[in-house]
Amino acid sequence: MKVWIKYLLGLVLGVAAAFILPRGNAVCLEVVTFLTELFIRIGRYLVIPLIFTSAIISINKLRSSKLLWKTAGLTFLIVVISSLILTTVGLISILIVKLPRIPITVDVATEIYHLDVKSLILSLFPYSGFEALREGSFLLVCLVFAFIIGWESASEEIAFKPVFALADSLSNLFYNIANFVTEIMAVLSIAIVCYWTINFRTIIEPGIYTSMIIMFAVDFVIVAGIIYPLIIHFVCHDPHPYKVLYASLAPLILSFFSGDSNIVIPLANRHCRESLGIRRRCRGFTYPIFSIFARGGSALVSTISFILIWCSYSSLSIPVTDILWIFGISFGLSFLLGGIPSGGAFILLTIICDRYAKGFETSFLLLKPASLVICSFAALFDTLTAMVGSYIVAVKTKMVEHHSITHFI
Repeated sequence: MKVWIKYLLGLVLGVAAAFILPRGNAVCLEVVTFLTELFIRIGRYLVIPLIFTSAIISINKLRSSKLLWKTAGLTFLIVVISSLILTTVGLISILIVKLPRIPITVDVATEIYHLDVKSLILSLFPYSGFEALREGSFLLVCLVFAFIIGWESASEEIAFKPVFALADSLSNLFYNIANFVTEIMAVLSIAIVCYWTINFRTIIEPGIYTSMIIMFAVDFVIVAGIIYPLIIHFVCHDPHPYKVLYASLAPLILSFFSGDSNIVIPLANRHCRESLGIRRRCRGFTYPIFSIFARGGSALVSTISFILIWCSYSSLSIPVTDILWIFGISFGLSFLLGGIPSGGAFILLTIICDRYAKGFETSFLLLKPASLVICSFAALFDTLTAMVGSYIVAVKTKMVEHHSITHFI
């Protein structure tokens, strides 16, 4: 059975369970919440070991083949372009379609999140290099350590051959274990989907956020069904661009209902290899970079969300200068969300509201009840971007072995 079918069955069973379980039962909700947290932890358990060992091999081979800087350049170029495209799509959609206003609330904010750039930079270099493997959220910390090891091990291939062999063996080991975890996650996702559906029913019933959710969905269809396939077709000269979307089905399902950009990495890594044929030397470096920096989905949903809040507070048109400011801050701050694998989109919204001021400091509370859906769509966009970006880089650097769609897992 195809992997995406297993996750689709998990989706169906999770939704069914949400309707079967007694609604409003505190015990049931507590159990489902506990299982969801437990299963998300299981899903993220091997992310750091897998990324760390694979990145060492990737950097080593890229440097040895003199493809490191070309691969890195293409990766970061696509990160910027994809974020620019997604932010633009979000801005255009909310300016063209006027959504119904959200009723003003009188809730009091307890805390406003702030991105501490200095702390992020300092966290990249803990007092001990081995502490880099303890950071489970900000993947760039372990990636920097892996980069140093991979780079230096390629300088003296004979002297450091045992290091390479050990990393290679561990990478294959963690990949095989991760494959087993991704199989059982199809079953464990039932609880994750159930939890999401229970909360979604609460969000959707008042009808306040329905139009916003529809806009998110339409934007995703436009990006996944039109924009990204066209880019793949013309950039990669690929006559079958939708195969990337097909290979991304299982990762998209898991990322949407978990809202977590890290939990999906083992599953996405498996599809990059066994479906799209991306070689380890490429995906071991590119996919983590996309996962960390390519957060254009968060910028898209935050842009839509903030302008919806603005329109809910005022019936006047938004000044052009303010529109450009919203676009710029959503686009710019999205690159700093790497340390927030879950919930980054809503945190970005709170920062935008706080920075905009003018009485909007706590206006994000209008959309706080819908934060689950906002973050789910952000993760959906970001996961697709990482899959598409990794494929484009692999094709342009000739580090891909094309497989027939019939052989996709």
